[in-house]
Amino acid sequence: MEKDTLTLPIQITSRVEVGRLLREVEQVDDFLKQGAVREPGTAVKMPKTSRLLDELVEVNNMNLLHDDDRARVWSFLIAVKTKAPLLHMSFGADPAPAFVQKLMTWLRKEIHPLLLLQVGLQPNIGAGCVVRGTSAYFDFSLREHFKKQRPLLLTKLHGDIQLDTSGSGADKAAVANSVAVTPPVPESVATSIKKPPTSATATNRPAPHSIEVATPTTPVPEPHPDGSQHA
Repeated sequence: MEKDTLTLPIQITSRVEVGRLLREVEQVDDFLKQGAVREPGTAVKMPKTSRLLDELVEVNNMNLLHDDDRARVWSFLIAVKTKAPLLHMSFGADPAPAFVQKLMTWLRKEIHPLLLLQVGLQPNIGAGCVVRGTSAYFDFSLREHFKKQRPLLLTKLHGDIQLDTSGSGADKAAVANSVAVTPPVPESVATSIKKPPTSATATNRPAPHSIEVATPTTPVPEPHPDGSQHA
């Protein structure tokens, strides 16, 4: 890269966009060169530039009508397309534009100010992303996380089931499933059990014997001190 490299706006993220900007600069340059040899008074129409090219020119305080500025923009875009680091990131679904802008802001700040990003789709990764650079590969997907946790997942799914190695029976799960379940008591039987005994049954039972204690009506004479009793 040149020492007086320009600033690459966050909105420009991929090599495809850089290629489009190069074609736009070519169109503007061809138009201005043809205008120099065009007869005075001839009606001309300036090529329409895209929002990304306008952003690039505005951020770097340049004017495409100046030959030197056009040459600098051209050289800068060529260098970005051929030499800027490229990062591939795959997601399970299309990321939102706002998310891509935040991601590019972080990548340009922490990794390289001219880094380009190529976004791909891999629906089978579930969530997360897969990152691939020039000489590095990182899998931060949910699929890869499940692969690493496979032994734990199998343990949780099967529980503490242990196979019977003696060959005399099935595993504990099969034995537990083969245990007969006690059928529910029919409602008619339950009603008859809870029903109180009838009056006929109650009358047939013998009544308990009662013991009556007689109360004396005549007072008992008290003994006299001399041994006699009063009538």
